[in-house]
Parts: sequence; structure tokens; C-alpha cells
Amino acid sequence: MKNNKKELPLKQREDLLKALKTRFEKNMNRHKGLEWAKVQSRLEANAEKLWSLNEMERTGGEPDVVGHDKKTGEYIFFDCSAETPIDRVSVCYDREGWESRKEHRPKTTAMDMAAAMGVELLPEEEYLELQKLGNFDTKTSSWIATPADIRKLGGALYCDRRYGRVFVGHNGAQSYYAARAFRASLKV
Repeated sequence: MKNNKKELPLKQREDLLKALKTRFEKNMNRHKGLEWAKVQSRLEANAEKLWSLNEMERTGGEPDVVGHDKKTGEYIFFDCSAETPIDRVSVCYDREGWESRKEHRPKTTAMDMAAAMGVELLPEEEYLELQKLGNFDTKTSSWIATPADIRKLGGALYCDRRYGRVFVGHNGAQSYYAARAFRASLKV
């Protein structure tokens, strides 16, 4: 059940912070020079962002800190699950693509789901940064934020890693696949 205030109950907040801390400590290569205590302090001061991280976690994204914006003080989280988040698969790119389907419409879209979660789809540049931290989407693919000029022509972009390389591909925005979801980012 969704909470309109977008705040987690205490037990859920504690469980999430514990999971995030464990992942942070296990994957120090993703955030060299950053300290968990500072990240946690920032998280605890931003209940709505913590709720969004929980949505990333709940849907299989395994969010982790991948950077720190020194100007704003924000920590940057990406979905770091090995494969595209499992509870986000089988979605069209956006509402326009969904509406263009005459039949067999999926339940929702990547853009609608991201908005409901309070997160953004990774753009190509961030997806490529993620891939420098490990091998992601070796069996799946992930929708990425698509530039307006491509979207205007009916297309949407996705990325994956095959044959030791990262590829950017395209489909019609109305397409959906059991092995494609989206990866999200969140600044806290």
C-alpha cells in the first residue's frame, strides 16, 4: 500500500538503511572516498528520497551510491542490479507509445513507473558510467532516457552489454519485452 506522504514506516526505513549500508560496504569500488555515515545522514534527512530508494529496492534495482556532487552535496544512486530490475519488465517506453498499441498493452510504461517512484531513467551517459563499475545487463536490456528528437520520430533507446561491449539500440516506444525494464537514478 502506498503512503501518500511517501514516508516509510520506521521498521521499513531501518531495513532499507541496513540493506543500503551492506551493499555500500560490499561494493566500495562504486564510491571510492565516500563515507557511509555521511550518506546515511543525508538519507535520514530526506524521507521522500528514502521512499524512492525503497521503491528502487522493492522493484529489484539494488540501488547503490555511484557518486557525489560536490556543488550540491547530493549523493547519486543508480540501480546496480546485475540484470535489469525484474519487477519493472514488460513495459513500453512511455504513455504515447503505450497508447499507440491497439492490443496487448502492458500494464504500464517505464516513464510512468519512474515518475510514480520519484526517480529518473538513466540517460545514455549515465548508463555508460554505470557500465564502468561492472558488467550489467549481460542477459537483459534497459530502456534509457531517450532524446526528444528520437522520441518525436517514434523511437526509444535501450542499452545492454554483449560480447564485452555496451550497445545502444532502438525500438519503437510501443515495444515491450520480458527481459527489458529500466534503470533509474536518484539524487539525495
